[in-house]
Amino acid sequence: MDVQVKQLPKSKVELTVSIPWEEWKGEIEHAVEHLSHTVKIEGFRTGKIPREVLEKKIGKRTVLVEGAEHAIDHLFPKVLHEAGIDAIGRPEIRLEDANDGEPLDFTVIIEVMPKATVGGWEKVVKAVNAKHAKEKATVETDAVEKELSRIAKSRAKLVTVSRAAKAGDAVELDFNVSREGVPIEGGVGRKHPIVLGSGAFIPGFEDAVIGMETGSEKTFTLHFPVEYHEKSLAGKPAEFHVKLLLVQEQDIPEIADEFAKSLGKFESIEELRKSVHEGMLTEKEQQKKELNRTDILDALVSVTEAELPDVLIEGELKRMISEFSQQATASGLSLQDYLSHIGKTEEELSTEWRPQAGKRLLSQLALEAIATDREIEATTEEIETEMNGVLSYAKSVKQAEKDLDLPAIYASIRERLRNEKVFVFLEKL
Repeated sequence: MDVQVKQLPKSKVELTVSIPWEEWKGEIEHAVEHLSHTVKIEGFRTGKIPREVLEKKIGKRTVLVEGAEHAIDHLFPKVLHEAGIDAIGRPEIRLEDANDGEPLDFTVIIEVMPKATVGGWEKVVKAVNAKHAKEKATVETDAVEKELSRIAKSRAKLVTVSRAAKAGDAVELDFNVSREGVPIEGGVGRKHPIVLGSGAFIPGFEDAVIGMETGSEKTFTLHFPVEYHEKSLAGKPAEFHVKLLLVQEQDIPEIADEFAKSLGKFESIEELRKSVHEGMLTEKEQQKKELNRTDILDALVSVTEAELPDVLIEGELKRMISEFSQQATASGLSLQDYLSHIGKTEEELSTEWRPQAGKRLLSQLALEAIATDREIEATTEEIETEMNGVLSYAKSVKQAEKDLDLPAIYASIRERLRNEKVFVFLEKL
């Protein structure tokens, strides 16, 4: 097999391939068998038509071209392997000729994984690390006390009271909302709980409830915010009729030793205060680490050059939209609902995100180039440990092989573990 490789712009290559007759002649019999299942000739069973009879019926050229196409399908992976090509996307194949006893010649144009050039990466990474080294993660005393106060409020007991509602009270109420005397869709609530001052309702609603007493009713007019999610109501006035059913004040525990002991594992408020400080500091340090890594990636992208093929960018855009769709669903909002809310189509969102997709690809290529340069790699044992964790959720190996794309999962785990090692290496520069 002879393969000539020509580099083309935008991470494409042209392969000129010549396969000797001895390597591809057997594919003609496969083609005959395939064609004999699609052609009907009187006196011959389906799938049992001899080549010479088939050629008289549909032409020798048709049989040879079919055989050539079978050969290309079967031998193409070998062509890529021998040429050392890491192909992506669909190939454009042009068959030059197909004749008995002669080599099979064809040309392929295909997009390949781009090679990235990361110039001066050590210098820019060291500069990022130096900047972040000056910024220490700290937690102020006031922040710890606010967190203790939040924890205490989350464990407050509600005590029913007979007085006018005030800010901080938990109340239950019925309400009806209408515009010009016509009830709006979804504008009815029964025994609806709310903490006054929490900002759960539109501005002005909770202020109007403050001062009401259990059993009292009140009607008032408010304007929906200009940026309200329901466009037909945005900025419009509406009439609210409210009946207060219940007023409860929050009995917040005192931030002292007894409160700390009630949480289970602390003997004093100082132990709790220390634990809260340590937890907040750990979170701050993690945030600082993530910011450092983000800045490292930005720095690497700034010195990385690569020709990104369109198929790679389109694939990254699909991943980005899929990730965003999953996040939206987790928060109770579909992708289409979000797009409708911002007044954009998925195509417009893809166009807007295209530069970010290119940036993500460049950062991946930069990490891969550094890993190759410094021979950083995840071990087989590390990858298999992660794989076993994934497979532990499957009922059986057979189910995993059926339901999961194991090679893709393996490659994803390998890349993630390798990138983590690259980051650890870069953070030490």
